[in-house]
Amino acid sequence: MTPIEEKPRARRWLAAGALSGLLAVAFGAFASHGLAGLPEERAGWIDIALRYQMLHSVALLAVGLLGGARPGRLLEGAGIAFVGGLLVFSGLLYAMGLGAPRWLGALVPLGGLSYLAGWGALLAFALKRPRRPETTEGSR
Repeated sequence: MTPIEEKPRARRWLAAGALSGLLAVAFGAFASHGLAGLPEERAGWIDIALRYQMLHSVALLAVGLLGGARPGRLLEGAGIAFVGGLLVFSGLLYAMGLGAPRWLGALVPLGGLSYLAGWGALLAFALKRPRRPETTEGSR
C-alpha cells in the first residue's frame, strides 16, 4: 500500500481537491458559454472566484499528498481553512455574479481570511521540524 492508501484523511483532501477542480472547470465552461452577456462587473466576480477556486483546489491536493507522507494537525487545519475559503470567498463571489444581493460582498473577506489561515498553516507545517525517531540501544 502507498502512504496515501493507508491514510483516509489524506485521501479525503485529495478527493476534495479533485472535486473542487472538477467543479471549477465545469462552472468555468458554463460561465463562458451560458452566461454570455453578463454585466462586466458580475463576470469579473465569477472570474475571480474561478481563479481562486482552481488555485485552492491544487492547494487541497498538496494537503492530501503531504498528509500521506506526514499527517498532522497543521495539515488538517490547512485543508479545513481552504475548504472554508472555497465556500465563503469563491461561493459568495459566484452567488453575486449570478445575481445575489451585493451586500454579500461584505462577507467575502472572511473567505479571504480563511484562505490566508490555510496558507499560514501550510507554512507552519513546512517550517516545523519533523520529530526524529527515538533511537534504542539496539538500533545504534
